[in-house]
Amino acid sequence: MPIARPSASVTLEGFELRVVHLPLVSPFTTSFGTEHVREAIIVRALGDGVEGWGEIVTSPAPLYSSEYTQTAWDVSVRHLIPALLERGTLRGDDVADVLSPVVGHRMAKAGIELAVLDAALRTEGRPLADYLGAVHDRVPSGVSVGIQQDAAALVRTVQGYLDEGYVRIKIKIKPGRDVADTAAVRDAFGTIPLQVDANSAYTLADTDLLAELDRFDLLLIEQPLQEDDIVDHATLARRLRTPVCLDESVVSAKAAADALALGAASVINIKAGRVGGYREAVAIHDLCADAGIPVWCGGMLETGIGRAANAALAALPGFTLPGDVSASARFYERDIVTRPAVLEDGHVRVPTGPGLGVEIDEAALDEVTVAREIVRRSA
Repeated sequence: MPIARPSASVTLEGFELRVVHLPLVSPFTTSFGTEHVREAIIVRALGDGVEGWGEIVTSPAPLYSSEYTQTAWDVSVRHLIPALLERGTLRGDDVADVLSPVVGHRMAKAGIELAVLDAALRTEGRPLADYLGAVHDRVPSGVSVGIQQDAAALVRTVQGYLDEGYVRIKIKIKPGRDVADTAAVRDAFGTIPLQVDANSAYTLADTDLLAELDRFDLLLIEQPLQEDDIVDHATLARRLRTPVCLDESVVSAKAAADALALGAASVINIKAGRVGGYREAVAIHDLCADAGIPVWCGGMLETGIGRAANAALAALPGFTLPGDVSASARFYERDIVTRPAVLEDGHVRVPTGPGLGVEIDEAALDEVTVAREIVRRSA
């Protein structure tokens, strides 16, 4: 189901980049560390009479990915933005091709692509969801639960999210905080939809330990092995009854095709930032749909900008598992959009306004901005 109708063209005059620091409502702990403040880069595409917004979902340090804030900022200012400004007038569909000579830097490319798409779609009054091929007006909302102080604290935290109405629970695991934590949640809440996320914390030497998770009837185990591995995941998948889902390993439609060919995954988590943009995300969705492989939309603690885009993506027909498109209040007391995502009967509504369908709360954005730069087209 490729994107059927291209976006309108937009004449780019410049881009504004901001580093933002949004305090989290509670610390978020994974196998690679704890975040108290979400750092990201907000992109504003400045067009001829129109603007568009995007979000680069990097973190301060290269722990989840080799990309991090300073590299994304530098490559955007030095290479990606100049390439687009030199082109001048283009469609959102063209961004990936224009930026393709730059190797890697997928998160930076994705955030910039989203800003141009938002601007282009606003000129024609067209929602991003319509552009991507969405078929739903709301999406089921799961929640990602970081590693807690102990199993009892984890159970209390999960109870709170279930009380709020989340339809699926994902818990982070790492060596020493895996089987017992999973058992505690399963014992406390019975047959709730439950999955675990290892964020590359294990190796094949841990196969027997990971096989112990089979008894919990999990939806999936996400990215148990090394972040750039596909072959070992195929070996592991043959040893587990729990479906193996790839996250960090799938950086493109080509990587997804390789993973499916090798049997490395029976589920794929799609994150637009990780794969270089929303058009590439749709390509992975289409590949998996053709192969009968379920996909779901992962999250990177996005602000309301990225969260709106993820809701539009998750509304495509192949997203058959609840994703991480949670309410903004899950992470932030005050988001940077005027109407943050809220939970309604376990679902988040897909924005229907032009482009992203959200408006920026300028005062909130200014309050959390710690760095700012505007790059304009040369005369």
